[in-house]
Formats: sequence, C-alpha cells, structure tokens
Amino acid sequence: MTGAPPPEVPPEGPDREDQREDRLVPTRWTTLVAWAAAGVVLGRVWHPVAERLTGTAPTVSLLQGLVLYFVAAILGGTAWITWRAVHVRRERLDPHRAVNRLVLARACALVGALVAGGYAGYAISWLGSNAELANQRVWRSALAALGGVATATAAVLLERACRVRSDGDAL
Repeated sequence: MTGAPPPEVPPEGPDREDQREDRLVPTRWTTLVAWAAAGVVLGRVWHPVAERLTGTAPTVSLLQGLVLYFVAAILGGTAWITWRAVHVRRERLDPHRAVNRLVLARACALVGALVAGGYAGYAISWLGSNAELANQRVWRSALAALGGVATATAAVLLERACRVRSDGDAL
C-alpha cells in the first residue's frame, strides 16, 4: 500500500443529479461555423484539383441546390410537427422516435454546414475567372450554398424542437 487517500466518491441523491455532466447539449453555432469553414477550404481547393485530375472543373446543376432546399423543407416540416407535439400539445414522443429525430437533426446540421461551405468555397474559386461557365458556376454554387444553410438551419430547429423540459429546467 502506498498510503494514498482513497478517491472521493461523488454524493448520491438529488444534489448529484444537478451536477451531471453527461447531458446532451444542443449543437453549438461555433461547431457549425467550424464545419462550414472546413467546407469553404475544401470547396476552394476542389476547383484546381479537379482541373488537374480530369482536365475540367465540374459544373453545378440546379438540381443539386434544389435537393438541398427539399431536404430543408422536410426537416423544417418535421421540426414544426415535433414542436407542436412536444411543446404545444405536451405529448410525449416515443423514445426511439425522439432519438431518431435528434440524430437526424444533428447529422443534417453538420452536413448542411459542410455542404454550404463547400459550395461557397467553390463559388469563391470562380470569382474573377474568365472561364466559359464561370458565372454559371458562381451563381449555381451560391444557390446551393444557400440551400446548405437552409438545411443546417432547419436541422437546428428540429434539434431544438426535440428538447424536453426536465424537472426545474427552463427551455
């Protein structure tokens, strides 16, 4: 024996519940900004890399941006339904449905931010270029970037709609 004092055991009971650090916290805006910044870097680099590898840079179709708006609409509708059920009508969601919605929201928020940054970076890479389809790529990439922002925003709203009030907590 080394004579070291035994480790302190945290107290049990109601005081211990207030000190829990294993609670799930909402996605922070700083996390989303970091993912978007990573997307900007990747999108900015993608233009010259694609030209070197394939000889031409990829074009951006309108469908790519519209898909992001469609996903944002689905997430927004789900957020609205969830908010009305949980916070207005005070219904309880089945635990597996609540977790599924929360995981979907968190994943879509991160990916939406990354995609928004990626398309924004790709648009930035074409600014000032005299290439044949440069203007088209800028505008369509900007449209898709806004779709990514809409997706991330709707996902964060869904995540917030999944929050429930615990005893003594305020939303």
